[in-house]
Amino acid sequence: MKPAMETAAEENTEQSQERKGCFECCIKCLGGVPYASLVATILCFSGVALFCGCGHVALAGTVAILEQHFSTNTSDHALLSEVIQLMQYVIYGIASFFFLYGIILLAEGFYTTSAVKELHGEFKTTACGRCISGMFVFLTYVLGVAWLGVFGFSAVPVFMFYNIWSTCEVIKSPQTNGTAGVEQICVDVRQYGIIPWNAFPGRICGSALENICNTNEFYMSYHLFIVACAGAGATVIALLIYMMATTYNYAVLKFKSREDCCTKF
Repeated sequence: MKPAMETAAEENTEQSQERKGCFECCIKCLGGVPYASLVATILCFSGVALFCGCGHVALAGTVAILEQHFSTNTSDHALLSEVIQLMQYVIYGIASFFFLYGIILLAEGFYTTSAVKELHGEFKTTACGRCISGMFVFLTYVLGVAWLGVFGFSAVPVFMFYNIWSTCEVIKSPQTNGTAGVEQICVDVRQYGIIPWNAFPGRICGSALENICNTNEFYMSYHLFIVACAGAGATVIALLIYMMATTYNYAVLKFKSREDCCTKF
């Protein structure tokens, strides 16, 4: 029979080893987390959600403003309505695609990070694995360039609504001289090319323009377009992070596939 003191000491040693083993396991698991890909995924999901959600509602509000104030004839803005409806369907597709693509890139980041840190013993890369990783690099670069264009395009309605809003602020300013001066301040949306030049009335002036700026449709659409533009910018940043992460992972995988590789990362 062992003394009680020795038994208690052995139990304490076993418990400390178990705690140490659990701690080392947690540290090893945390070391395999692709933090760059994780941050990029959160940022990408947030940016795409803001762009798609706010953009969808803002486009619907823009159509309502045009129909009620700038183009009373349905045939004048029929093409624009079809284009906006098509863009809304495209938004659904963009949201679905990036949700799936973000999950795939995050999974690829977990795999390559674990492989690079050799958390699962001996690591062997294959030509197929390197080809898939290289494909993600290429596709992410293409999407990054495409989203730069989307970001620039999303700034166009913000610029248009800002011009209308700033014109309304000029009408409200005390420096405006009399009713005649107010009625000479106008906004013609036909110059933006969103409705044809024969659209009626196409041009709104004075107090009527000020009333448009005070409507809920204008206020909501303006701010939603701003948020959508910010969401597009966040998606661009996320794709830039994805570019760096996938490029680094691909380079390391290719380097570790060499037979003479002896460097530990």
